[in-house]
Amino acid sequence: MSVELPLWRAISYFRVLALCYALLRFFNSYLHFLHPVAGWIYLGALTLWTLASTRAFAGPQRCTWFVLGTDLTLAVTGIVMSGLTDDPVRINHGAATLPTIWAAGTVLGFAGKGGWRWAAAAGSVIGVANILGHGGPTADNIHNIVLLMVAGCAIGYVIELARASEATLTRALQVEAATRERERLSRDIHDGVLQVLALVQRRGAEHAEHTGGGADFAELGRLAGEQERALRALMTGGPLPAQRAPQAVEEPPDLTALLRPYADDRITLSAPGTPVVLPAHAAAELAAAVGAAVDNVRKHAGERARAWILVEDEPEAVTVSIRDDGPGFAPGRLGEAEQAGRLGVSQSIRGRLLDLGGTAELYSAPGQGVEVELRVPRKGSDDRPADD
Repeated sequence: MSVELPLWRAISYFRVLALCYALLRFFNSYLHFLHPVAGWIYLGALTLWTLASTRAFAGPQRCTWFVLGTDLTLAVTGIVMSGLTDDPVRINHGAATLPTIWAAGTVLGFAGKGGWRWAAAAGSVIGVANILGHGGPTADNIHNIVLLMVAGCAIGYVIELARASEATLTRALQVEAATRERERLSRDIHDGVLQVLALVQRRGAEHAEHTGGGADFAELGRLAGEQERALRALMTGGPLPAQRAPQAVEEPPDLTALLRPYADDRITLSAPGTPVVLPAHAAAELAAAVGAAVDNVRKHAGERARAWILVEDEPEAVTVSIRDDGPGFAPGRLGEAEQAGRLGVSQSIRGRLLDLGGTAELYSAPGQGVEVELRVPRKGSDDRPADD
């Protein structure tokens, strides 16, 4: 549960209790009002609104700016109506407004939604309404306004601190979880994969040296050495060694060109006629995720299954869909695969898209094939450095 939800719950309870107080105050003094019927009408509307918006004040997501604006409008309306419906003598002697302390709930709502600055703004509006519409700049009005501003700004500042602390804690937990996962993977692969890669590198170099040629074996050994170093750097948390690119990329690449190698007699690629341009890192990661999806089609869809890759170039995002006519899979299969340690979908596909700020959705049912939809937003897709 979010650390700020108890504060929102307290604000919601406060509004209801403040409404009861306002009703009780008016009931005890309505006979002294010049226009008591107008006061009852206003308090009736205030009661309906408070009850209707109680759930909205249960959290920052439901408490929209429209809700807060309506709340502020009702508070200001009640304060101004107090100056028109109450007896001027009572007003001069410090009589309370129609909403009384209910208006403080509005300021607290702004504090919870936008922090202390929005609380100060809402408190200022209510303070001006008090001065202009109910009694002028009296000592009581100034005192109440100061208390309202202090309480609202204090609550807003506390909520801002709570949000910052929660974000810091969440980040720390993510780092801890990543560290634990890295340590677990290091233990699992240290005595297996790394030794195999080192062996392949050594044997490839030896074979190329003894035979006096063997360029293919030398290249295989070199690639194995690169992967070993990259894997060791990943295990220790150090920077990855630079990957040798086939050619320098001076301009953002065309995604379609990166996806074209995946097309063959079983896999059809459909893309716009114009280049689909993305930042180099985003294009490479998206192409790698498509490659992982295509590998899944080749491994699991069957030898006769066909697949289609569709690239959609939109102003806000680039969407790539991979659909096959294979047997599909039952709901819950992906969760079982992750528990069994097969992380192709979660790491190679969803993980890459998550790092880019995008989404990866998988749809399937037995006998209906699989559809993978990868969506990368254009805004923010180039924020991450290419060597991250």
